[in-house]
Amino acid sequence: MKKLIGFLAVLSLIFACSKPDLQREIISTSDAPAAIGPYSQAVKVGDMLYLSGQIAIDPATGQFVPGGITEQTQQVLKNSSAVLKAAGFSINDVVQCQVFLQDLNDYGALNNVYKTFFQENLPARAVVQAARIPKDALVEIMMVAVKTK
Repeated sequence: MKKLIGFLAVLSLIFACSKPDLQREIISTSDAPAAIGPYSQAVKVGDMLYLSGQIAIDPATGQFVPGGITEQTQQVLKNSSAVLKAAGFSINDVVQCQVFLQDLNDYGALNNVYKTFFQENLPARAVVQAARIPKDALVEIMMVAVKTK
């Protein structure tokens, strides 16, 4: 019995020492639009960053950028890049994107802008048409990023 207790004590000590830091850190920056609801711009857990969906609001004005899907996609990706930067990440750390389009006919225009931001090690991605996006945006993109060592 003493051997079993000793073994369990050593095992728990090893587990406690090898447990990764999984503290939650809320990420917020004025370089991207403030959350328009009860959520965070991003949450960092260990080496992972979970970004909330971004829409094409200019953080300086609080208004949508003028233009159509091209301009909105550019602003969404600029906003996302600002949140990534605030957390110590970059666009190259993004491993997954979820894209919501008001109209799937904008898929080609979205890709034309998207490929200027993501050029190497392309993240996994899903694109869906959404019945309605907050504030009637044309596009919303959420991301997951991982900081590799």
